[in-house]
Amino acid sequence: MDQQNLPGMNSDTPSPLWWQKIQVQVRALPVKAWIVLGLFLVAALFMGLHTAFAAKDSTLHLKVQHGFRSALLSVWIDGELAYSSKLSGAMKKKLGLIPESVQGNLAQTIPLPSGNRELRIRVETPDGSVQEQTVSAEFVRNGDRTLVVAARRTDFSMNWEDLPVPVAESASTLGWTPRACSSASDPSRTSRTPRR
Repeated sequence: MDQQNLPGMNSDTPSPLWWQKIQVQVRALPVKAWIVLGLFLVAALFMGLHTAFAAKDSTLHLKVQHGFRSALLSVWIDGELAYSSKLSGAMKKKLGLIPESVQGNLAQTIPLPSGNRELRIRVETPDGSVQEQTVSAEFVRNGDRTLVVAARRTDFSMNWEDLPVPVAESASTLGWTPRACSSASDPSRTSRTPRR
């Protein structure tokens, strides 16, 4: 194929005027400007990769039940502070007259990346007492999990709401034990087949 017949390949053909102006301005840029531009492009590349690999594609539903007039709740995910909020509670009265206890609730949705994550929940009261626990959990992509936190002055517990409760534990919690549950959970009771 003859190279002179291709457009733009002939060295005798002059470049457009606007292209020549751009080339002159680019050549006039100082070396420092090229370095800054290069660093900016590298930073943009790393930010894009970080966003692509650390996308917050899972959800943590946090339900907090507490017994404090005021406290500070903090949630760390893999060692980084992901959420912080003030907790406030109100005095609940028994039979509408006798003060019983302080109660408060908080529900919060926190986006996080999928995978195995370590969660640290901390409740700090104005008098300086601190309660905290750490738990690890697997979060699936585009999935969600619910963590229920119960924080009282003498007790602090965390439970996953979406995990099944063992039958024997749920039966004893309810105060009754059906015969089928007790025989299934008691190893001393085994079903025997009659001899022929």
